[in-house]
Amino acid sequence: MQVQVTANVSKQFLVLPTIGYNTVTYYTTFNISNRKSLKGKSMITKVGVVSRCDKPGAVEIARDIIEHFKKKLDIYVDPGTASELGIEGVPVARMRQFGVQMVITIGGDGTVLRTVQHMDDPLPVISINLGTLGFLVDVEADDALRTIDSVLSGFEVDERFRMDIWINDMKLPPATNEVVIITAHPAKMLAYRVWVDEHELEELRADGLIIATPTGSTAYAMSAGGPIVDPKVDTIVVVPLAPFKLSSRPWAVPGQSTIKVELLLPDKEAEVVVDGQFSKVISSSDIIRIKKAATPARFVRINTDGFYDKVKSKLH
Repeated sequence: MQVQVTANVSKQFLVLPTIGYNTVTYYTTFNISNRKSLKGKSMITKVGVVSRCDKPGAVEIARDIIEHFKKKLDIYVDPGTASELGIEGVPVARMRQFGVQMVITIGGDGTVLRTVQHMDDPLPVISINLGTLGFLVDVEADDALRTIDSVLSGFEVDERFRMDIWINDMKLPPATNEVVIITAHPAKMLAYRVWVDEHELEELRADGLIIATPTGSTAYAMSAGGPIVDPKVDTIVVVPLAPFKLSSRPWAVPGQSTIKVELLLPDKEAEVVVDGQFSKVISSSDIIRIKKAATPARFVRINTDGFYDKVKSKLH
């Protein structure tokens, strides 16, 4: 779905560092001659919309957003949502090619992770919450239109590093939250050897192994007893899942490390799961390598309360 925008705004983004770690300011440049004509008009002119389609009300919120903003924005809708609305869709992976400047997701953390996973160089995401306990979703449905309107003149973005994953020479989709290497057969433990760069970290038996970013430290890793990590900390967290030995504890390793995981028991299969969105079965002949990705996930900053207040509000 596209709507002609009357303001003559450049598509170029400037990304400037601001005070604080991993925060940038996004705004659009425009010619001096256009400055007067842009008064009161949006500087963000192209947005994407991605909705969860199996949640009651989600598609209707997408419809409301499109109807409300169609006169001032070009709106590109992902194929799944577009099918529900009876309009033409554009894959998330191609939205940057169309000049989209921000993607609006409607759902929960899973919708956000799935959307980000489809983008090689992620666009900033603003998330409308229709899930339950979500650390990546900041906007409640009742505030959706007002909040979106408030960021159209520019916004700050939190950048969160992602992880690249390889099984042997095959590259998997990047992870924003975590990579889980888990037994393919319930109640059957696996044996792992974990390396950090050239150093053996640990050899252990467990139901699984979670390797998480700071963003993912408040997800599955937290449920498995891992630490809550401030996103400003450059680290990767390695958390055993139900380990056999009490001495097998979570580790926080430098964020620039390359982590290698080997399965030690022959004829036992495991499953590699990326952000709960992608999975691949592996065997003891496979080697998993994980390192920080070149491009981060980007989230539109809505709340100014900070990470610690968000954790307290979500968990209490």
